[in-house]
Amino acid sequence: MTTTTLAVLVPLLPFLGAAAGLLLGRKVPGLVRPLAVLPTLTALLLAVLVAVRQGGGTGGGTAALDAATELTPTGSVPIELALHVDGFAALVAVLVGVVASCVQIYSTGYLRDDPRYPSYAALVSLFTSAMLLVVYSGDLMVLLVGWEIMGICSYFLVGHYWETPEARAASLKAFLVTKLGDVPFLIGLFALAADTGSFRVTTILAKVADGGLDHPTLIALLLLAGVAGKSAQFPLHTWLPDAMAGPTPVSALIHAATMVAAGVYFVARLLPVFAASAAALVVLAVMAAVTMAGSALAALAQDDIKRVLAYSTIGQLGYMTGALAVGDRGAAVFHLLSHGAFKALLFLGAGVIIHAAGTNSLAAMSRMNGLRDRIPDAYWTMTVALLALAAIPPFSGFFSKEAVLGAAEHTATGHADSVPAAAGWIVLLAGLLTALLTAAYATRLWLLAFHGKGAEAPDHGKQPVTMTAVLWVLAVPSLAFGLAVGVLPDWFDGHSLAPTLTTSVLGTGVALVGALVTYGAWRHTTTLAAHVPMGAVAANPDGDGGLVEAEAIATHAPAYGDVASAPDPADPGRLLLGPLHRHAAVGFHLDAVYAALFVRPVQAAARLVRFLDREVVETYVRGAGAAPRWLGAAVRRAQTGNVQTYLSALLAGAVVLAVAAVLVATAGA
Repeated sequence: MTTTTLAVLVPLLPFLGAAAGLLLGRKVPGLVRPLAVLPTLTALLLAVLVAVRQGGGTGGGTAALDAATELTPTGSVPIELALHVDGFAALVAVLVGVVASCVQIYSTGYLRDDPRYPSYAALVSLFTSAMLLVVYSGDLMVLLVGWEIMGICSYFLVGHYWETPEARAASLKAFLVTKLGDVPFLIGLFALAADTGSFRVTTILAKVADGGLDHPTLIALLLLAGVAGKSAQFPLHTWLPDAMAGPTPVSALIHAATMVAAGVYFVARLLPVFAASAAALVVLAVMAAVTMAGSALAALAQDDIKRVLAYSTIGQLGYMTGALAVGDRGAAVFHLLSHGAFKALLFLGAGVIIHAAGTNSLAAMSRMNGLRDRIPDAYWTMTVALLALAAIPPFSGFFSKEAVLGAAEHTATGHADSVPAAAGWIVLLAGLLTALLTAAYATRLWLLAFHGKGAEAPDHGKQPVTMTAVLWVLAVPSLAFGLAVGVLPDWFDGHSLAPTLTTSVLGTGVALVGALVTYGAWRHTTTLAAHVPMGAVAANPDGDGGLVEAEAIATHAPAYGDVASAPDPADPGRLLLGPLHRHAAVGFHLDAVYAALFVRPVQAAARLVRFLDREVVETYVRGAGAAPRWLGAAVRRAQTGNVQTYLSALLAGAVVLAVAAVLVATAGA
């Protein structure tokens, strides 16, 4: 079988599995799980085979796979069903296949009693197919199809628990915010095609290399708006933390391999287009810096374990876009691959924790004793993943994050001629600050989730093997993927990704400082919390004057509802952030700003339109209908059937006309 055929089958098989699942899921329940898992696993195997044939493991690899057929004549700029598979695309496709397969297998246990599992599994398969289409596509219009299908799938998957208002609001918010970015993105694609005369990726890159772009800054900024929405970058990142209302496996899929990875992949694929504008690179660097630092601060203040990981994803995507801002696609893709493994592990591990603890709240978990003993698989694998997230050597996150910082240092010191040094300094300083904060919130999550003190953790039963086995599968790349640092350059750009001494020392140093300071703060706050007597009232460490019942803190019996909302005096994040905590906990009020600038004005305009429609337009419409009715009623009353009445009316009319004629004649004389 040719490589082209294999590449076509990779996105096609999950699509066929999704279609079959939707059609047969209700009628033949026994086929639901095989149709969910087997097509995705087969697509993974084919993606690996394509990667072996197209990759660079032999010192440069083979030429990129390019194949195309014109769909239909569209005028001067044709749209083609095109493939463009190089080592870069092959690696990302393998990542998508691995994470999607793990998610499907995990979901068979996590949602085993969910009556809507058939539609859920089909949508996950469709989601996977759409991302693989984005990865392998060689035509930007075909890429856009996969791009938009992912947005639709995310709407349904985030809103899977549609009975809850949080899920409904989160799905709608995710859809609207990403669509807000997609409008300028589509305009940017048309502008790019107008400048280059094609939607083909290879043609566009060739034209850019020849200096064929007339409006590089405008095109790059329009495209960045779509990337910011899809990859949850500032200022369009607010949808991603709310998307945690969906099932945990969906969160793992969105955060690790699909949806948010699509924006980073797109910029990496068309990096020469963005590099043609120095202004666009600086804008990208600023966007990445604000995203990194702001999301790390927000993660340090979150109570929901999934929201901590959501803000973590935003920050790690900031590292990737930061690497692209300094012109290093290799470092960005390296971190994309590394992050995909350990972030999928973190979310799936969080699902096991939630299943065991019966709550998402870190505050509630911090009051449970022995939770880690009930879920040893999640404890050890999440420890590995959190060490990778904090970039502690020798875990994979260390190598990939240091590759980003090394690229930023290289640019900042003036060794990259085509990239402004300012972009390098922005990314480097923000990256070091974020490394400190990342280690801090990773340590906080580990301490609160697994080292709680208080009543014995509840026993919610043993987790299914399909959930725990997947964790160990993902722990392997989280631990060992850094060893690929010497091999990966051969797959695409060819330059070294080995960490430099300066950034390694700085990055690891600040990470260790963040972890140790957080541990010290936790020891301090835990000691203070232990001395609060039962039934007493303790001051809220926020400094905002709030009060909390210590008795509520010490117990977690009543379904955790009131307890989860109570401030936790053992939370080191409150001590570390101080007065900033309450602002960071709500994402620095960005949602409130959007509500004031956009939501409320739009709602007010909608109310005005409704008022005008009901009270003005409908008044005229009702009047236009009522006037003939009134006239008809008057005429109907005159039709009495009495001849004398008719003759009297005729005589009166004749008299009136005669009088009028006399008056007119007199006036004329």
